[in-house]
Amino acid sequence: MRALLRIYDPVLDWALRRRKTVLALAALLLVSALALAVGLPRAVLAKLDAFPRVQNAFAGIGGEFMPPLNEGSLLFMPVFIPTTSLTEVKRVLAWQDRVIASTPEVLSVGGKLGRADTATDPAPVEMVETTIMLKPQDQWRKGMTLQKLQTELTEKLAQVPGYVPGAFLQPIENRRLMLATGIRAQLGVKILGDNLDTLQRITFEVERAIREVPGAAGVSPLRVQGKPYLEIEIDREAAGRFGLRAEQLFATIEAGLGGRKVATTIEGRVRVPIQVRLAREERDDIERLGSLLISTPAGKSIPLAQVATIRRTSGPNEIQSENGRLKSYVQANVQGRDLAGFVKEVKARVEAIPRPPGVKFEFAGEYENQLRLIDTMWLVVPCVLVVIFLLLYIVYGSVKEAAHVILAVPFALTGGVFLQYALGYNLSAAVAVGYIALFGTAIQTGVVMVVYLEESLEQKRKALGAAFTRTDLIVAIKEGARLRLRPKVMTVATIVASLLPIMWSTRTGAEVMKPLAAPVIGGMLSSLLHILVVTPVIFAWLRERECGSEVHRSP
Repeated sequence: MRALLRIYDPVLDWALRRRKTVLALAALLLVSALALAVGLPRAVLAKLDAFPRVQNAFAGIGGEFMPPLNEGSLLFMPVFIPTTSLTEVKRVLAWQDRVIASTPEVLSVGGKLGRADTATDPAPVEMVETTIMLKPQDQWRKGMTLQKLQTELTEKLAQVPGYVPGAFLQPIENRRLMLATGIRAQLGVKILGDNLDTLQRITFEVERAIREVPGAAGVSPLRVQGKPYLEIEIDREAAGRFGLRAEQLFATIEAGLGGRKVATTIEGRVRVPIQVRLAREERDDIERLGSLLISTPAGKSIPLAQVATIRRTSGPNEIQSENGRLKSYVQANVQGRDLAGFVKEVKARVEAIPRPPGVKFEFAGEYENQLRLIDTMWLVVPCVLVVIFLLLYIVYGSVKEAAHVILAVPFALTGGVFLQYALGYNLSAAVAVGYIALFGTAIQTGVVMVVYLEESLEQKRKALGAAFTRTDLIVAIKEGARLRLRPKVMTVATIVASLLPIMWSTRTGAEVMKPLAAPVIGGMLSSLLHILVVTPVIFAWLRERECGSEVHRSP
C-alpha cells in the first residue's frame, strides 16, 4: 500500500488541480470507445478511403448471436444438382471421404446420402451429410486454426462439376439451426411466390448476389426445378379396346419399376422381405420398358408401349410452401467477418434485385436469433439502468448525486470496449452478459467511494465548523479517496485474477466464456481509474458550489 500511495497521491493531486483536463480526457476516452463500438457515420468513413486501416478501425464492432462453440467435430453438407445419378453420388461421396481423411487434423470421417426411413428427415439423394471428427488441437500442424482447416478442405473439395461444397458447421450447431429456423445455415434468404419457374430464376439471382459479398461461404440455392422424371401417360382409349383399366396398368408399372413384395425369408430371428422388380438396364431403357408385357382379360399379352406413351421429362425437385405460398431459399454461412455486417450487406444486394409482383424476400437462420437478442437487450439494459438510477436517487435523495454515481457505467464501458476490440470479439449475447455484470460492479464501487468521501467530508466539517473552507474540502476528499484505494484495488485485483485464466483456456466452452470475461476485465481496469481519479474530481466540483469561500488551488 505504501508503494501504491506513492503513485496515487501525486496523480490525485494533479487531477484535482487540472479538473477540466481530467474530465476532458475522460470524455475523450468515452467518445473514442463509442466510435469503436458503433462506428463513424458512413459519410465520414467514405472520406477515409485513403486510410483503409483507420477506416476499418472505426467501422464499428460486429455482431453475432453467440460465439461459435468448438465441438471438436465438423458437419459438411454439400449438395449435387438434381440430375446427378445415385451411382455418381456414391462415387463422389467415397472420393470426398478419402480427401478429407488424408488431412492430418482429421481423426475419422463418415458420409451418408439420402435419408433414413422416416418422414422427419426428407433429405433427397443429392444431399450428403459428412461428419468429420478432429484430433485434439495439440496434434494439429503448427499455425493451423479451425478457420484455416475449413478453407483448406473447401479448396480441396471444390473440384467436381455439379458438386456444390457446403459450409462447415458443427453437428450440434447444425441441428439447432435446422430445428429452430428450418435453415441449415447461419443465414437463409427465403423467396416466396406463386410460380416455381419464377422462384427458380430469382433463387439463382439471389445466389449470385450473395456470392459477391465478402465472407460468404457455402452458398447453396434450393433447386426447385430440374429433377428428371420418367413420365408414363396412359392412352385410355387404346387401353379400353383391350379391356384394360388404368389402375391395372399402373399396378404393373409400379411392380416393374419400384418392386413388389412376393415373399418373406427368415434369417435367424430377422424377417427379410423379398422384392421382385425389373433389372436396372431394363428400367433405364425406355424402349425395353415399353416392351413390358401386360396381360389382358382375354388372356393375351400386349407391350406397354401399345397402350401408353413413355418419355423422360424434367419437373419439380422439391416443393415447399410457407403461409400458403410456394417457397425457395438460398442459404449461406459466414467466415472471417461478423454475422450482422454480413447480413446487412446481403440485404442491400438482395433488395436491389428486380423481381416480379408477388415475389417476396424474407431473411431467416441464426440471424433471427440475433434480432431477438437485440430487441431483448434494448429492453433489458435501459430497464437495468433506470432501476439503478432510481435506487441511487432513493439513497442520496438528489438527482445530481445519482447522476454522479451512475457516470461510472459509461466510463467502465470504455475499458471493456477497448479490450473487446483489441481481442476481435463481436458483440453477442455472451458479451452483453459481461457488460451487464460489469455495470453492477462499477455502480457498487462508485457508491462506496462516494460514501467514503461523504464521511471524510462530514468529519472535517464537524472538526472545523464555521472555519471550513474549500481548501479543507480538497483535503477531506484526498483523505477519503486514500482510504478507498486499498478496497478498490483489492476488488479489481480479485475480479481480474479470477477471470484471467479463462483468457488462455483452450478447453470446450472457452469460446463463449472469453467474450464474456473480456468486457469485465477491461471494464474493471477503466473503472479503477474512474473511481479513484475522476469520481473525486466530480465530487469536488459538485461540493465546491456549496461553499461560499474562495477556492484555494494549492493543496
